Amino acid sequence: MDLIPPKVAVFIDGCYWHGCPEHYVPPRTNPGYWSDKVARNMARDRDTDEQLRAAGWTVLRFWEHDPAEECALKIAATVSRLRKRTA
Repeated sequence: MDLIPPKVAVFIDGCYWHGCPEHYVPPRTNPGYWSDKVARNMARDRDTDEQLRAAGWTVLRFWEHDPAEECALKIAATVSRLRKRTA
């Protein structure tokens, strides 16, 4: 029996470009343009997540400041959990 591999999409979002609630600092130069740009990025991220989930993907998002080891553990745990579902 062939197992269907889990579909997991992983994103590492930059704090500035994706509007991290902990670290985002509004720009001092041309704030209208850059704040709108970040808001569009955040909206696009939500839309991407929705589209991927609708297509059967599990979406994991991490911030650039998240420890790599913690991200890796969460990714591995998610893949393991999804593999058990298809077994």
